Formats: sequence, structure tokens, C-alpha cells
Amino acid sequence: MTFETLGEGALDYFPCRYGKSKLLFRGPKRRLEGDYVAFLGGSETYGKFIETPFPALVERQLNLPCVNFGWLNAGVDVFSSDAMVLEAADNARATVVQVVGAHNMSNRFYAVHPRRNDRFLQASALMRTVFREVDFTEFHFTRHMLRALRKLSPERYVMVREELQNAWVARMKMLLSKIGGKTVLLWFADHQPDAPVDDDLASDPLYVTREMIETLRPLVTEIVEVTASDAAMAVGTEGMKYSQMEAPAAAQMIGPKGHAEAAAALAPVLGAMIGG
Repeated sequence: MTFETLGEGALDYFPCRYGKSKLLFRGPKRRLEGDYVAFLGGSETYGKFIETPFPALVERQLNLPCVNFGWLNAGVDVFSSDAMVLEAADNARATVVQVVGAHNMSNRFYAVHPRRNDRFLQASALMRTVFREVDFTEFHFTRHMLRALRKLSPERYVMVREELQNAWVARMKMLLSKIGGKTVLLWFADHQPDAPVDDDLASDPLYVTREMIETLRPLVTEIVEVTASDAAMAVGTEGMKYSQMEAPAAAQMIGPKGHAEAAAALAPVLGAMIGG
């Protein structure tokens, strides 16, 4: 583990912008010309606390530029509404789309921030009707709100969860339909899609099941499933770089060994797809 002075960042992510996008992606910046592979995803794709995340490892193995469009706590909407990202993905030799959680996107029950998708903005009239006794001004993050709703009323909470799952499938279909060329749908987590998860809503990608993933199979070229091994998870934050203040967040992330496993699974699939 690497600890720095409280409040100081331990890792330089070389933040950069592409075109007219309002999003600040992880660098170093790549040229969106010629042959390259685009990676769309959440905190894992971005590689929070990871010096060499799996897109960079794939780049080394393929000897082909890999553009990291990972976005921290991303929901589906942040990509489907970004014209620059969609254009870059459309022009790529192949695009890897990481499966992200269903909770960080606007839906019939609540709205999230258009870029900081884990931020809860407001409850809809429907939500306020279903949960009349709840003061939604108390919530700032989606997961905190969902935990509170489940504790208050497991029966009514199921309505929200099912809405999120249905909306996720619809939004993913929309996103994938906007990406031309070859695509890989990537599951990268510490558990399999059909594995039972804990009751604290801590597992990511939240609410996504194998059945939901399978509905997307006709829209993608390949599906790659990477479940970080026990050995990768056992080392905890070893090899990560973070400040002391970031230690609790780092403990929730998959470490470098898991990223190496993801790259090892992706590289041959992408190589075969693009003729590398």
C-alpha cells in the first residue's frame, strides 16, 4: 500500500478532454485518428487508484492505442448523451463497453446529475407518491437513498429496483445501437453476474443480472466476463496508489492483479476481432 500526506493525491491521472465533450477523461491523451480501441465504462475502466488500468495493459498487448473513456461512478446516460464519445466509439476499430450499475441514471423515480451520476438530484412525483413519508432532501447520493428506501419498505423498494433494471436494459440497447463497428460488452467485477450478493447494496455493478446482460447479446460482437480471482482480491489494496484520505474508497476497488486478469481476457478477443 502507498499512503501520502492527507489530502494529497497519490496518482496523476493526466486528465484530458476530447473535442467538445464536457467530461474530463483519464490520460495521457490519445489521438482519435487512425486505428485505436475505445473503452467506455465506470470507475474500473478509469482505473481509480490503479497506475496501469486494464485499457493501458491491453494497449501494451495489442500494440494499438487504447483510448480510456472511463468515467468515475458512470451510469449509462453519461455516454449515450455525449456526441464526442459516440463519434469516437463509432470510428474505433473496436469498442469495449463495461457493464455499469443500474442505479446511477435518471429514471421514472428519480433524477441524477448528468455527469456526476452517483449524485441524487430529486425525486419524481411518482417517487414522492410511493414514498410519501420520506424527505428526499436528506439524500445526496443514489446508493444512500436506495438503502434507506429498502430499509423503510422492502416491498415498495422492489418497485424502484425493477424500474432501474428495466431502464438499464433499454438505455444499454440505445447506447449499443449508437455505436457502429465491433463491440465487446465487458463484465468486470468481484463476483459473477448470477452470484448472490450482500444485502448492503455494496456490490457493483448494482442490480445487473446475467439475464439482463444476455438480452444485449444480439447487439454486441462479443461478451467477455471477468470475475476477479480470489488471489487478486486477497491482496487487497496492494499495488494501488492513493492518499490516506482515499484509503476507504481504495479498499472497495479491484486492484492491479484484477486489472491484469481483465486485460488478459480482453486482449486475445480484441486481437482476433481487429485482426491483430
